[in-house]
Amino acid sequence: MIRIWAKIMKDGKIIKETIYESFAPVSYNTFYESLVEICHSFDITTPVVIKKHFENYNEFNNTRFLPRDFIEHVSFDYLVIENALL
Repeated sequence: MIRIWAKIMKDGKIIKETIYESFAPVSYNTFYESLVEICHSFDITTPVVIKKHFENYNEFNNTRFLPRDFIEHVSFDYLVIENALL
């Protein structure tokens, strides 16, 4: 099961947040699919996901996507994806 707390941060404050849940097992593919749905709900483009993002999510229970990870310009400091099953 995947339960993700996603937050868009700007100037140290949460601008938008959501909880995403799926009963699929945790894998790179389900992580990416979850991220696509989260970004769609925030009405932002999906960032480029590299292996390190998924490794950080698995090892540290969170990962950050900076503006340089997005193809289009974004108006926030970073997107945090955090495991909410702890």
